[in-house]
Amino acid sequence: MHSPPTQREIALVVVLLFSLVFFFRSNRAPRLSHASESPVHPPALLSESSGIPTLPTSSRVSWGSDPVPRTQIVTHVPGWTIFDKMYVLNGTVYLVTSEPDSVPDRKYITSTGINIDNDPVKVAARIPTDKDMKIISPEEAKRLFGTGANRVQGVTWLNNDPRQFITHYYHWSAELFFGFWRAYSSLDPFIPASGKTRLPPPRRVLFTHLDAGHWRDYASMNQWVLRTAFPSVTMEFSQDWADRAAMGVPFVFDRVLFADRAAAINGANWGKTQRTASEPFALPGSPNWWSTFRNNVIDFAGLNATEGAGTRGKPVITYISRQGWGRRMLIQEDHEKLVEELYKLRDTYGYEVNVVSMDKLSRIEQLRLSGRTTVMMGVHGNGLTSLLWMKPTPRSTVMEFFYPGGFAHDYEYTTRALGMVHFGFWGNSAFTRPDVPPVAYPEGFQGNEIPIDGRVVAKLVHERIILSDEADD
Repeated sequence: MHSPPTQREIALVVVLLFSLVFFFRSNRAPRLSHASESPVHPPALLSESSGIPTLPTSSRVSWGSDPVPRTQIVTHVPGWTIFDKMYVLNGTVYLVTSEPDSVPDRKYITSTGINIDNDPVKVAARIPTDKDMKIISPEEAKRLFGTGANRVQGVTWLNNDPRQFITHYYHWSAELFFGFWRAYSSLDPFIPASGKTRLPPPRRVLFTHLDAGHWRDYASMNQWVLRTAFPSVTMEFSQDWADRAAMGVPFVFDRVLFADRAAAINGANWGKTQRTASEPFALPGSPNWWSTFRNNVIDFAGLNATEGAGTRGKPVITYISRQGWGRRMLIQEDHEKLVEELYKLRDTYGYEVNVVSMDKLSRIEQLRLSGRTTVMMGVHGNGLTSLLWMKPTPRSTVMEFFYPGGFAHDYEYTTRALGMVHFGFWGNSAFTRPDVPPVAYPEGFQGNEIPIDGRVVAKLVHERIILSDEADD
């Protein structure tokens, strides 16, 4: 016959049971997504019933008789500013601070949002007024906002640009979102090559001057880039901005990355590159800063994000032809000679050579090919935007063909910003940083008689691959 358990034994069993419950609860919490390993704002909470991360559900920030929470400028360069607690009322942005002198001149943050034009009158018309952004004290905010504001949760990427440049694959991907991610990723300057980051993805992208029907480009790439980089992101447009303004009540945004092209043009880096995305490069950043964005897009295309990595393996040369475009094309004989010389590299050294018209490929095919490419080349044009999806390595190279005397920074700067090498060509001569010519658009720049020496191009391709492989030994 067994004796009843003692109090000591009962206590030990109870402790053991509590320990097991705690262990299983702790280990059933789900792992956060690829783009957000440990969100920092706002904090994630665990649902008691499901263990699924949830966010606070309060739709209001109420301060009652207390001071209005101040706006914090988390980081800033011309045209790119991250705010915590940015207020909006009647379509005007309000920054609440007790130290107004600490806020940069508004022209480096925002603008009136009109089209970008070099006419002095129109340049002056871009300068923001109190209708666009106003800096107020907590006391003024109290009188204006009352005892609280409607809360817009999570991270918002706000773009204050006109439609002018947005509906174009290059400007959308290699300027706007290039700059968005470079500015935002400065908050995590230790992003590894895997792209894993502690930063939560944006909840929404808000366009204050763009209507909902006019953001997709003719190549239908804009939506693919957005939906593959951030599959759960939502979008708001000028109509939504107007809706909030018409309500006549204050809103407070948790965290906003505020982007304005006209403001970025006032920066020093713009003066050197004519690229608005160059301004955020004054901020801290990982050498792998683009890997999060790039890897998300490449993964979606069904390609391992490590494709193209390293300096070993079969090189992939991709020539993006514009011969069917009717604008900015090579002399036909030069095009044919270039193709012939590239195929000689294939036959002699076993390189993979692709001669493609990007508009003839599906979007998935474009992304997969770009993600595998070692050397990309073509006439200055939208097709070279695909360099964004190349894997930066010591031998990753972009070769751009210009009409002699012509030059633009678009793809040259973008290539270098990714840590790759760029060569420009004028016929049979090549140039690279720091010996690049000034920006110029001579007669013939947009024409169909652009010369190129295929033998010079092929020779440089082979030299780039050999030299980078030798450097790896």
